[in-house]
Amino acid sequence: MPPLLYPLRRTLRLPFLFHHHHQMARVLSRASPLPCPSPPSAAFVSNLSFSHSSIPFQISSPSPKSSIFGAAFRLVCRENERFSKRFGRILASQRGYRKLRRRPAKSKEKELELGVKICIEEELPDDPEILNIAEMLRLDVPIAMKLAFEGLKDSEYKTRDTTISDLGGFENVELSVLLCNDEFIRKLNKEWRDEDHATDVLSMSQHIPELKLPILMLGDIVISVETAARQAEERGHTLIDEIRILMVHGLLHLLGFDHEISDEAEVEMEKEEELLLKSLGWKGKGLIQSAYDAETDGNSHTENSDDRKKEGSLRFYKPKFSYIFCDMDGTMLNSKSQITAATAKALKEALSRGVKVVVATGKARPAVITALKAVDLVGKDGVISEFSPGVFIQGLLVYGRQGRKIFKRNLDPDVCREAFHYSCKSEVPLIAFSEDRCLTLFDHPLVESLHTVYHEPKAEIMPSVEHLLAIAEIQKVLFLDTAEGVATALRPYWSEAVGGRANVVQSQADMLEIVPPGTSKGSGVRMLLDHLNVPAQEVMAIGDGENDIEMLELASLGIALSNGSEKTKAVANVIGPSNDEDGVADAIYRYAF
Repeated sequence: MPPLLYPLRRTLRLPFLFHHHHQMARVLSRASPLPCPSPPSAAFVSNLSFSHSSIPFQISSPSPKSSIFGAAFRLVCRENERFSKRFGRILASQRGYRKLRRRPAKSKEKELELGVKICIEEELPDDPEILNIAEMLRLDVPIAMKLAFEGLKDSEYKTRDTTISDLGGFENVELSVLLCNDEFIRKLNKEWRDEDHATDVLSMSQHIPELKLPILMLGDIVISVETAARQAEERGHTLIDEIRILMVHGLLHLLGFDHEISDEAEVEMEKEEELLLKSLGWKGKGLIQSAYDAETDGNSHTENSDDRKKEGSLRFYKPKFSYIFCDMDGTMLNSKSQITAATAKALKEALSRGVKVVVATGKARPAVITALKAVDLVGKDGVISEFSPGVFIQGLLVYGRQGRKIFKRNLDPDVCREAFHYSCKSEVPLIAFSEDRCLTLFDHPLVESLHTVYHEPKAEIMPSVEHLLAIAEIQKVLFLDTAEGVATALRPYWSEAVGGRANVVQSQADMLEIVPPGTSKGSGVRMLLDHLNVPAQEVMAIGDGENDIEMLELASLGIALSNGSEKTKAVANVIGPSNDEDGVADAIYRYAF
């Protein structure tokens, strides 16, 4: 029998409550079906008592009837301290729900069976907090139902739909609660209400009074955990508090309350929300009052969608980007060439939510592996490994799927030869990069610092320029000097000396790089995206140096850190905190979700 639909929305003030005779299973069938759960074993049957209630509750095996969620979502309960795909049925004495009626003195009153299914939509992460909340709801929902039913006795509501009033005519009450993500509830909202956005809670009534059935199909409550998590942050309470508030709101709608039809109806429903939450001993204001508070304070999530998310909460947000391309020196690494704990944590949270982090750097791959190994971000589930994609040595070496080399470009040997002769004559140290090796002609403290501070492979000292060029193909050379020396001597000289044979780039104030013409970190990123078949719209990029400009312009969102060059900040969409202020972490928390 097709259910009726009662949709809710947190902040709308429009009369949109309506009935819709479509089969709800059509919407829910988009999720992957699961086998029907088997009834709990005899060992699972137990008794529970609650101090605030004189009515005993009991867990028993479920009836063979299936709800609209039964075959499409994970059903959660606890058996022998482990979660399983089963659900409990709550039984309560019917005495507390029935209006007084004459019965034979010796007749034994039946129990009213409250059937509750707590379901988790398949796209939600297997998060312990979600599983714990689902387990708590398995007990919370029947208690809330019992108190809400008692509130209907001998009470007069001027606006409530009294279709459900006397529960004495029913033997069973069925209710399902589904926890889902924003995308699922958005599609549901779009299909049933033509509102193409996520919301916090939707209620679907399945009660058809004309049928006079012995079972009250109360309906279904759908709650977006992602939206609930955001609202919990804004309102200063826990996620379970917010989900309980949303569940109460949805339950009252199923019982005929509708705050949308008039101011008087809103006052009645708001009062009932507060009374029910207070009677249950649950924290937080009712949803109606919370929505008003958010509007008054200007703290609604819609208005602050760009606010930084709290650490540890990203699992409840849908990623806005599938890839984050990130520079190393001056960006992911702080001024001490280290990855801070805060940045590492943000990167791990992004990875755990399915966002792929790709390094695009002037460094060689071994240097990146060394830096990230210190914060446990190397390997299959980390940022980098020998089998992950990446852009290295200013885009002159690009690795694609499975870490396979898809591009390499070498520097003109004559340019390399001239640079080393200049290095020897002026005694300015020079490093040649050859894939995973670093080569030089003489030892120097700055050469050693490239290894000890910047994590590059330890430079091998070659006996001569010709020997160096004979044993290796060189992708780029790097001069090391003071910032003043680079600005006043090295850069002016080499910008003119290379002509069209090479390009001069600068990622650090005290370093000058000479690379082949027509290549850049940006071109390497573009090549890798084409290889991975990833559109630029799915990419967020973070950098600081002039060599990051093309990458930031290519990405859908380009973020330059405040310590970056003025030219880089000029082309960025956003300027974030510096690398010493965990700028990468801030960008992830603020913009990636």
